[in-house]
Amino acid sequence: MDRSIVHIDLDTFFVSVERLIDSRLNNKPVLVGGTNGRGVVAACSYEARQYGIHSAMPMGMAQRLCPEAIVIRGDGGMYSKFSKMVTEIINEDSPLYEKSSIDEFYIDVSGMDRFFGTYKWACELREKIIKETGLPISFGLSTNKTVAKVGTSEAKPNNHINIPKGFEKGFLAPLAVKKIPMVGDKSYKMLLSMGVKYVKTVQEIPIELMESIMGKNGIVLWKKARGIDNTPVEPYNERKSISSSITLEKDTIDTRQLKNILTAMAEKLAFQLRNEQKLTSVVTVTIRYSDFDTRTRQHRIPYTSLDHTLIKTVMSLFDQLYDRRLLVRLVGVRFSSLISGNYQMNLFEDTSEMINLYQAMDSIRNRFGNTAIRRVSTLGSRIRNGGSPFQGNLSA
Repeated sequence: MDRSIVHIDLDTFFVSVERLIDSRLNNKPVLVGGTNGRGVVAACSYEARQYGIHSAMPMGMAQRLCPEAIVIRGDGGMYSKFSKMVTEIINEDSPLYEKSSIDEFYIDVSGMDRFFGTYKWACELREKIIKETGLPISFGLSTNKTVAKVGTSEAKPNNHINIPKGFEKGFLAPLAVKKIPMVGDKSYKMLLSMGVKYVKTVQEIPIELMESIMGKNGIVLWKKARGIDNTPVEPYNERKSISSSITLEKDTIDTRQLKNILTAMAEKLAFQLRNEQKLTSVVTVTIRYSDFDTRTRQHRIPYTSLDHTLIKTVMSLFDQLYDRRLLVRLVGVRFSSLISGNYQMNLFEDTSEMINLYQAMDSIRNRFGNTAIRRVSTLGSRIRNGGSPFQGNLSA
């Protein structure tokens, strides 16, 4: 059976939400992100992009390029609320969908042409989302995720496109090679050094040569350039979570030790989130006392994957929970309501230096192991199985 995949993207999502709240921002250059001198642009309106401004640019530089731009500190909680509204609409109407980030979705509508046109169905879903949320939205429909996503990019702003079976290769050919989703800055520079600027050139290069230059990624890129992508739409499950817990070798009332253990857990899980390109919006802390009385408390936060934000939340929850002054035998941390995402949601409050620091630390951990860099407070005990800087049983 031929596949039909819809890719949906909420146009300039953060800016669009701000404009719903304050219509005076319409048709003006708007920057969302950190408002301090060293902040970063998390999102910008199309009007701002005309000045050369883009996401992840230092806010100071963006303001020099467009002095009249209106700068707004991001509200992750509000954006999460609108994202959930869109998710609920898609969940009601879609047979199978994947939420790949806070403002991006894939829907597998394969086989629906037997009953009604998939393109007509996608247009009606788009209109429903616009009507019920007020948010502008674009989509691409094609035979796979790669072509559908590129189609959405070409359709923007606030529009849609259909790339039928057999037209994928021709649609991609004239586009810049950096528009293929997997091509980052490093790969793009490598391809430019080879004289490869457009997708058409990749289509003409022998697959063996692409493999010799870029390894397995070269094969994947060659296939994607030809409109070949068998990646499935992964069913979205909002209750998906990751967790760690430890039963202490000896019950304790040493709050400093307990906080160090929880910090190590949060740090480990946050690194796992970033490695898997996930974000969390619900943090849960569990305490089990020596009399087996178990207490749990959770808190919803804006989507994030950064240590310092998550550790702060974990510490706050622990302070709220630990009120019996009894010996503790078990502590645990869980991050849930996971979605696919990256550093974008953290750019509201963090500087480019902070984001770069996390990326550098993660690079070292991936190369030398996840305990290669740790906070001083977690160094008190030996590492068991390369996993946790404390004695006990870890589950994740």
